[in-house]
Amino acid sequence: MADTSDLRNGLIIKFKNDLFTVVEFQHVKPGKGGAFVRTSLKSLTTGRVLDNTFRSGEGIDIVKVERRKFQFLYTDGESLVCMDNETYDQMNVPLVAFGDGIRFIKEGTEVDMLMDGEKIISVELPVHVALKVVETEPGFRGDTATNAQKPAKLETGATVMVPLFINEDDLLKIDTRTGDYMERVKS
Repeated sequence: MADTSDLRNGLIIKFKNDLFTVVEFQHVKPGKGGAFVRTSLKSLTTGRVLDNTFRSGEGIDIVKVERRKFQFLYTDGESLVCMDNETYDQMNVPLVAFGDGIRFIKEGTEVDMLMDGEKIISVELPVHVALKVVETEPGFRGDTATNAQKPAKLETGATVMVPLFINEDDLLKIDTRTGDYMERVKS
């Protein structure tokens, strides 16, 4: 079993019957008393960040995970069918594993999956995607001083707020974490 000296940023540990990734850690040796390790842990299931203090030398349960690239193929009811890029095996992944960012993922997009054997721990979507606008009101040239926005429907069916100069068939860079428009992309 590992102990607190093995803590590293990005390490995945089992703590309180959940899987957490170490976001930040700091070894502290006060003048009085024993040393300890102050950590910020992020839950892989809920995304909640937890601050915790471990005594120096306390045992921790490290989980060995494998990061594998998969390609999203199509939606099948309440799951998504994804293909392993190395073995070409297909697997059904529940929609909830993808989170809110699934609105911006189209067929053929590569995603990273953290896996413990054959069990999916979490799915990491690309941070930015380029999507085409399929429906929006006509654009206005030169109206950029007011910072006004209008809704635009993307090729995946998601709707985002965009500046007034965006037209149909424009290619946009979208942040999958927040759902925000980033910039127009040259095609």
